[in-house]
Amino acid sequence: MHSWVLSVFGGVLIGLAAVLLMSTLGRIAGISGIASGLISGAKQGDRHWRWAFILGLAAAPLCIAAISGHNGLGTPSVSWPWMMAAGLLVGVGTRLGSGCTSGHGVCGMARLSPRSLLATAVFMLFGIATVFMMRHVLGVPSP
Repeated sequence: MHSWVLSVFGGVLIGLAAVLLMSTLGRIAGISGIASGLISGAKQGDRHWRWAFILGLAAAPLCIAAISGHNGLGTPSVSWPWMMAAGLLVGVGTRLGSGCTSGHGVCGMARLSPRSLLATAVFMLFGIATVFMMRHVLGVPSP
């Protein structure tokens, strides 16, 4: 199966999940907010859908691997300490930005939220700058 087919399929699933969550529960499909609600002790009735959403995120790559025959992850090009540091920085960034790329980029942009438009522009700018620095300034080869 071509990678673009999997990418389109994944994008459609993300959009459907965001629409379903908003239409059924009135909630934004922001992963950092969903996960932090589990950690910070959301109300009892709120925990079931949060767990279902997180488990769905974990199950999706397994389903794709079963369908396509490969997991799409490849071999990490950096060590576990670097990945843990990157994850920590992403977590700090989502707290500072009051949301993550899924909440701002998927849901907020669809609602034309000015805050989300700005946040997504900043995410993209720093992502582009990071790739430029890594590839062209530091000379780190692509994985």
